[in-house]
Amino acid sequence: MTAVDDPDQLHTIIESAQRLGVEMDEAESRRWLAAIAAENSGVDVTMDIGSGTYGYRPTMLDFSPKDIARFRRIGQIVEVTGDGAETALALSGSAAQSKIQTHPGDADFFQRLNIKAATRDEACAVMARLVRDHVLARTQGPTYQFLEAKLGTHRVDGLVRGKAVKAGSPVTWTLDEIASGVQVVETAGGERLELQWADAALDPGWVKADWVVTDPDRGGLSNASNVIDVTWEAPDGTIVALDGYLDAYFQEVYLDADSAPVFAKVAKFVSADALDEYVAALEGEVRKYLTSHLNYGKAAKRMYNVFRLSGRYLDAAFVRELFDEPATTLYQVWSLIGTLENATKEGSSIPIEDVQDQADALVLQIVDTLEGDAESELVAALLRLRRTLEGQHTGEARSAEVAAAQALVVNLVNTFYRDRLLLMPSIREYIEQIQREGADRH
Repeated sequence: MTAVDDPDQLHTIIESAQRLGVEMDEAESRRWLAAIAAENSGVDVTMDIGSGTYGYRPTMLDFSPKDIARFRRIGQIVEVTGDGAETALALSGSAAQSKIQTHPGDADFFQRLNIKAATRDEACAVMARLVRDHVLARTQGPTYQFLEAKLGTHRVDGLVRGKAVKAGSPVTWTLDEIASGVQVVETAGGERLELQWADAALDPGWVKADWVVTDPDRGGLSNASNVIDVTWEAPDGTIVALDGYLDAYFQEVYLDADSAPVFAKVAKFVSADALDEYVAALEGEVRKYLTSHLNYGKAAKRMYNVFRLSGRYLDAAFVRELFDEPATTLYQVWSLIGTLENATKEGSSIPIEDVQDQADALVLQIVDTLEGDAESELVAALLRLRRTLEGQHTGEARSAEVAAAQALVVNLVNTFYRDRLLLMPSIREYIEQIQREGADRH
């Protein structure tokens, strides 16, 4: 089905949506469906001159530059720069779909870090130095607090800081471990292994760094993460990803037009099958959130991208409207509850008043969004969490309140998205097929 072949079917879907309590703007839906057809125009990447941003054409249709200044300020905290590297920083996730996801969860960034070096090992050493130097220079400030970084892959099962880790899983580093350049792993046999930061960089795997940030102008907290796709540019001009897979660019909005040459150079080496591979990876996540890690909200966000990238435009148009429903603020609440805990870890530079203000704002959001028993239960949970911010409780007590509040929100989010998704026949069929396949695998 193409974007504009069947206007009567769109009208039917809009009528169905209205019966489900979802208001779809028919004129806006038609404009979006016509615009998404440009995906097949042969123009892959487009630039918005006004905001100085660029990205994959269908993704840019869902991006609003209204918060671009805020994201660029956060970008100065999370972007890794330095001698020996070229960079292009982008928004990803819900932050890159701000026109439709009016209640985004976190501030998710994606960075292309291209390193020119004579050998791969030299490129790995440059990456290790740049990431470490950046974290140590951005440990904390009045508006941000570093949380953790990921670099390398565990070789053995064991314990790190008393918690189990599995061979093949990403290595998570605390600030102290990054500063010392060493992480201690205790094996099942009682052996004490020292994992060196520089050695971990030789097999970097998933490179990522996380902060919690606060916005003095707007108020409010958010988690800010930067997933870094590090590439090595050899002397002959060949570019390869240090983790073995060069990420595609189908859900990224790049923040600086001046980085376009770096992006274009690296993107030439993205697999010709990248779109199919990306959709397959998204469907893998959809399967996870519809089966083993049930979360219809996360599934819906990924289903939208699957539908719009695989030609199911009418289904995408319906899911697109769900993100603007008032109840979807619950998705943001779920994320921000965890942010409160991150912002109050021992040694945090985030002012406690900012954290308390965020907790109060969450209570008001719930009062504005919900009613009845659901409102009462969630407000009570948030007020219990709010009391832990006064200093009476820390550590395990606060973590327990965070887990309890998030569990309530997840149940509400699941109900909201499940009820609406399953009542749309074509989407219900898709979900049921995914869940049948999941059941067959077990």
